[in-house]
Amino acid sequence: MNTSKTKQLFLIDGLGALISAFLLGVILTRFEAVFGIPLQTLYVLSIFPCIFAVYDFGCYVLVSKKDKMFLKAIAFANLLYCFISIALLFQHYDRLTYVGWIYFLLEIVIIIILARIELKIASLRS
Repeated sequence: MNTSKTKQLFLIDGLGALISAFLLGVILTRFEAVFGIPLQTLYVLSIFPCIFAVYDFGCYVLVSKKDKMFLKAIAFANLLYCFISIALLFQHYDRLTYVGWIYFLLEIVIIIILARIELKIASLRS
């Protein structure tokens, strides 16, 4: 497997995590009424991408061997985040607006696509 591809994925995932953390923790919190998700839930959700960004950038800088294992780990963490997000969306379905549903469904779709790519690259033989 090409190590530069995995490093690129860690970088892409990390940048995406930073964007998600910023959107969830700063932008969506300022417009809670537009999205319909309570502040506390947004802050809880924003913790995950913060942790993922640290992990991704750490892997980008430090990992050169056994990168498949680290790539699989972030892919599964991303999928777990999607399941948690979906559970929280349904927990707050009565407050969630159409704009909120659209935002979160788009985020989930993007993350699932990224996780599938990460798992595909991680499963390639060296």
